[in-house]
Amino acid sequence: MKPALRPSRQVIEFVARLAPEPRRAVKRALEDLRDGKGDIQALESNLAGYHRLRAGKYRIIFQYARDGAIEAIFIEERALVYDVFEAELVRKLKS
Repeated sequence: MKPALRPSRQVIEFVARLAPEPRRAVKRALEDLRDGKGDIQALESNLAGYHRLRAGKYRIIFQYARDGAIEAIFIEERALVYDVFEAELVRKLKS
């Protein structure tokens, strides 16, 4: 049985704004992730505990939930994703 995929609001809204082909590539990458496939890498340093999934020029930050589900937390272009996600994480921790 495939694990559940729980995308955040940011992921849903970002993917909805993509052109058709990149949107299909991201959705395909997320489906492959549910099958345990894809270009996956564990993140380090301040982002330890999170993983990234490569989907073309986009990177999806996700984590494995205790119940086995996959929580897709954040998506952005490769050049921006880590800095923006880390800043957002710090902002949430401070509030």
